[in-house]
Parts: sequence; C-alpha cells; structure tokens
Amino acid sequence: MFNWVKTAMLMAAIMALFGIVGGMIGGQSGMLLALLFGGAMNIFSYWFSDQMVLKMYNAQPVDEFSAPQFYNMVRELAERAGLPMPKVYIIDEAQPNAFATGRNPEHAAVAATTGIIQLLSARELRGVMAHELAHVKHRDILISTISATMAGAISALANFAMLFGGRSEDGRPANPLAGLLVAFLAPLAASLIQMAISRAREYEADAGGAAISGDPLALANALGKIQMYAEGRIPLGPAEAHPETAQMMILNPMSGGGLRGLFSTHPPTEERIARLRAMGR
Repeated sequence: MFNWVKTAMLMAAIMALFGIVGGMIGGQSGMLLALLFGGAMNIFSYWFSDQMVLKMYNAQPVDEFSAPQFYNMVRELAERAGLPMPKVYIIDEAQPNAFATGRNPEHAAVAATTGIIQLLSARELRGVMAHELAHVKHRDILISTISATMAGAISALANFAMLFGGRSEDGRPANPLAGLLVAFLAPLAASLIQMAISRAREYEADAGGAAISGDPLALANALGKIQMYAEGRIPLGPAEAHPETAQMMILNPMSGGGLRGLFSTHPPTEERIARLRAMGR
C-alpha cells in the first residue's frame, strides 16, 4: 500500500513538472497545450507500446508446441495468479533478462531471453516469470508507460523552451536564464521521478511474484545469478542497447550504488534478495 501511495505522489510530481514547463513556454495557454501534448502521447503509448517494445527486441511468439516447458510454466503461473493467459515470447539474446508488457491483464505479454532460460534452473525461471506476472496483475506496465512517456514529453518541451524561448502571462519574453534552468533541470527531475516510480514497483512485483509462485527463494537465487552474470559480462545486452526500456526488465545491468543509484530503474539487487530471503524464512 505504501508503494502505491508513493507512486501516486511521484506521478503527481511529474504532472506538476509538466505544468511548470508548459507555463514557462506560454503561460496558462502553454500549460494547457503541454498537458494536451502529454495526454496524446499517453494515449498512443497505451495502445501501441507493447508491440513497439516486442518489435524492438525482435521477440518471437511461442506456444505449447514450439516451447512447451516454458509456455506451460507461464500458463500454470497465470492460473495461480488468477490472470488471463498472456502471450508468450522468446528473445534470441544471450543476456539473461525478462519483461512483461501490455496495457492491461487482458492484453498482456511476457518475454524472456534465451540467455535467462539457459542460465536459470526451472525453479528459478519460474520465480522470474511469477515476478513478471505480478507486474501484469498490479498493472505496473501501464504506470511505467505513463511515467516514461511523461518524462519524455517533459524533455521534449524543455528542449523546445530552450530553442525558442518562452512567454510570460502578458506576452513578454520570459527570463532567458530561468528558461535555461528549466530546460536543464526539468528533464533531470522527470528522469529521477520516473526511476523512483520504477524502483517502488519492483519491490511490489518481487513480493507479488513470491506469492504467486509460493517460492520466494527461487526468485532470490535467480536475481543473484543474473547479477553475477551482469557484473562479469562485456558485450552489450538489451538493457544497454535500449535504455528507455530498461525499467521493464527483471534486472537492469546498468544500475549501481551511490549517486548512480538515483538513476537506476531498479532497487539494489542485494536489498531485493534480502527481502525475498526474509519472506522465505
């Protein structure tokens, strides 16, 4: 419940940023236009984001005939979660990762890389897919899509303000220094808020996935294996090649501690594992 409240507050902060940037560009009229622009982007993302992401990674659909073990695993977990059967995809990629997408549980899809299927045991893979189905059940994909879209829209508006300047309520040019600060700080603040929303939802998905699978230690072990792989790997994987979708993955290899952790889409892996092991005890 706390994470839901936190998410709502963070989304409100993004909306406030949107209004500030729009107001800098054109006063009340600019604020209204900015909100309309953001709404149009959200509508587009709501309907088409899932297919865009799946095509981005060249995900291939599978069924009970082409990938029987993996498909039946997802079907069993979906039944345990009380969810409609999602579409199932496999990505031919060595980096171990998985994600869920779709605007709601009735139009959901889950995808896993060949790397994660090969790296993990059946029990650990089951824990990972339960985590992804928890995202579907909590409608996290819609929340993350909206936050990512709004953050991108704020960045676009800020760049527009920097290039063309803004207007005050009486039509006079806005302070150029203030416009420059908004153009720099607004996208940064939007990104920080977006990452915070993503981290809050990951903790909920870990707990929800543990409840669906009934095996929190399986997900803890899987996260540990994926983290060790990420730390010793050199070639770029999907999260690095497409950082805009990194928040969707089971684990983001680009995450880190300290100041770098502020820009991480996921909480510290060690903390996630500790919480899951506590659930197991």
